[in-house]
Amino acid sequence: MTDPDRTDRAADRPSSDLMKRETAVEKARQKTAALALEFGKAWEYAPAPETPDHVKLEERYQLFIGGKWMPPKSGKYFDTVSPSTEQTLAQVAEGNAEDVDRAVKAARHAYDKYWGKMRGAERAKYVFRIARALQEKARELAIVETMDGGKPIKESRDVDIPLASAHFFYNAGWADKLDYAFHGRKVRPLGVAGQVIPWNFPLLMAAWKIAPAIACGNTVVLKPAETTPLTALLLAQIIEEAELPPGVVNIVTGAGETGAALVGHPDVNKVAFTGSTDVGKKIQRAIAGSGKRLTLELGGKAANIVFADAPLDQAVEGIVGGIYFNQGHVCCAGSRLLVEESVHDIVVRKLKDRMATLRLGDPLDKNTDVGAINSRAQLERIKELVLSGEREGAERFSAPCELPSKGFWFPPTFFTNASQSCRIAREEIFGPVLTIMTFRTPDEAIEKANNTMYGLSAGIWTDKGSKIFHVATRLQAGVIWANTYNKFDPSSPFGGYKESGFGREGGRQGLAAYLEVQ
Repeated sequence: MTDPDRTDRAADRPSSDLMKRETAVEKARQKTAALALEFGKAWEYAPAPETPDHVKLEERYQLFIGGKWMPPKSGKYFDTVSPSTEQTLAQVAEGNAEDVDRAVKAARHAYDKYWGKMRGAERAKYVFRIARALQEKARELAIVETMDGGKPIKESRDVDIPLASAHFFYNAGWADKLDYAFHGRKVRPLGVAGQVIPWNFPLLMAAWKIAPAIACGNTVVLKPAETTPLTALLLAQIIEEAELPPGVVNIVTGAGETGAALVGHPDVNKVAFTGSTDVGKKIQRAIAGSGKRLTLELGGKAANIVFADAPLDQAVEGIVGGIYFNQGHVCCAGSRLLVEESVHDIVVRKLKDRMATLRLGDPLDKNTDVGAINSRAQLERIKELVLSGEREGAERFSAPCELPSKGFWFPPTFFTNASQSCRIAREEIFGPVLTIMTFRTPDEAIEKANNTMYGLSAGIWTDKGSKIFHVATRLQAGVIWANTYNKFDPSSPFGGYKESGFGREGGRQGLAAYLEVQ
């Protein structure tokens, strides 16, 4: 009689042919790595910097209130610093509660007197004009976004600015069709919207918030992040040039106190916030019982699930693009990688090889893949979490690269042999740090992916469409990508579940957040 245990062990044992192939592949990889080390100088890319010479930044920026540039009542200004060079780019006004009150009053006047009553077709013309101006000034905006935020120019140029313009185009198209968007039900705008945005996508987040709000007939007071205010202020200049009626969009710069004053203002009808979960909870408590409408897009700890039947090279490219090209600064970054156990070693090897080709450095260089961390405070946060991963027993691998002496930098990094209880597997890092864990069955993958307080996004990599649908319907995430990652479109709603917030931005659902559907 056949011993079943012996049969199972024999089935699990790799065949000699497979072992020979793996040995040959490993030898070839080592030979290639040695050649790359020996002839690396010949393979280096020549610098291809995007020149900022034609970008004219003002030495000092005021507040944009009621269609005019006004000095802050506080008389205070703060520096906005380039994270790649630590050089001051400009001084920016620090608005206080009195400035917020001026902005809200200007927005209320604009809403009551003309914008809330204007025909949708007329509003559409203004929104469309802003979209066209964003296209025309795309190069300048991309450079400033990169200088102020630290992300590579090819990310700003190819993703952020085109998407920001696309959101204005998309919402301009809806402005005169709102009565048909909700199955014939009548709609009306909410009034004044207070909007607070983060530093990771400064211009795109402003577009996500402003475009649907004004297309629906609301007026806006926007508070950009204090570390990346410049493109929001350049957007204010575009709005001024587009001759948008005064008070429809107001931009008040400042820190947390400025945002708190905006959220708590009694004449704000709608609050839209994108940022950390802790601040989102404070906002929810602050406006409870006030009657204000609220949408929150908060933190995430997205799981990228790679099955053994996935196109592994494609998956590795998606993993790298989802966490390293944007320095992990995306709230939906795939910072947890769940790999089917049988292909774990292959995926890790391929990931190491791909990371060795990443170019870290000057964000304005069009060859750069990995830019600078947004601020010193964020860099310290990343370092602290990485040290906690090492202390908790996970194995760290960082891409071999030389960090510039000036600026805020962290090398692309991943951890293996991490448990689900590790902080690096539970907490949002907002940096180029990946945590790799394994699973054996789809059910185990789903359980591990859902084992988080967040629910913003996820990714699935497999050749089987039925498996995609089976897993996707059981994941607790607002956005799920299949065999791709970090793809966005203005017509597609984006948002989360659990402690990743509620409400949607983009698509028809994003319009609903700024309308009273009767």
